[in-house]
Amino acid sequence: MPRLADHEERRKVITGAARRVIARGGLDTATFQSVAAEAGISVRSVQYYFGTKREFLLATHRAVVEDSGARLATGLATLGPDAGPREVVRTILLALLPLDEPSRHNAVILGIFHAAALTGPDVESADTVGAPNYIVDAVAEQLERLRGPDADHELIRADAEVILLALGGLAQGMLTNNDYAARATQLVDHLLDRVFDA
Repeated sequence: MPRLADHEERRKVITGAARRVIARGGLDTATFQSVAAEAGISVRSVQYYFGTKREFLLATHRAVVEDSGARLATGLATLGPDAGPREVVRTILLALLPLDEPSRHNAVILGIFHAAALTGPDVESADTVGAPNYIVDAVAEQLERLRGPDADHELIRADAEVILLALGGLAQGMLTNNDYAARATQLVDHLLDRVFDA
């Protein structure tokens, strides 16, 4: 009796191949042909699992975001139940920065997707806002814990957005500037000093 295909595993193989192709040459190089060749499967198989280029690009983006989410969950799981808001936010930021090779690889791919959302037809800004919105919400929740129920919610939201923007800028800077990479933890602490002591 023939073994049934593990569809989820096959999709992971394809998105893994797409990640490698994109990291090497950008979104334009991620075609059915190049991804199939990288995965060692037929073009027809890629088309079966992802009917359009846009579908496999968005699935690839989701895979990178899910990896980052798993890394974040692991970081948060190390905190004790009495962790304060600053410690939680610090853990969130450090978990999402490219501090090792796998997270650096993910940051490169996310940067490519960000550029494509600005310029390309295959990815739109709306396709990539879920994860940043989640980060803003998570940081805002911790700022509300710190500042209390009577705090200015608009200011809290603005502070959370500033933290997100700083995180994105630092992550991209770390990819090209070894000094930023070496001082990433120090820079995160400096940012949190500014926000949490305000």
